[in-house]
Amino acid sequence: MTSIILAIIAGAIIGAVAHLVMPGRQKIGIIMTVLLGTVGGLIGSAVANQLGYHNANGGIAWIPFIIGIVVAVILIAIYQALTSRRRSRSLR
Repeated sequence: MTSIILAIIAGAIIGAVAHLVMPGRQKIGIIMTVLLGTVGGLIGSAVANQLGYHNANGGIAWIPFIIGIVVAVILIAIYQALTSRRRSRSLR
């Protein structure tokens, strides 16, 4: 249970940073930001692990965190593209 709560907190942080890094204004809610940040964090950890990264010194694992932010930015951009297409179709 603790790991799930920590994943949600890390996802919220990664999603918020990704949201701030992206240029322009994104019309995305807090829940979707946390979900995409969590997915980005999980993918970032998996990619860093596959590249052989191990946090041997303890502390904050910066490499998976940065990869997670990049992945979350990409996921937010994809989400924005998909939802803007739906909105433009419904306005016609």
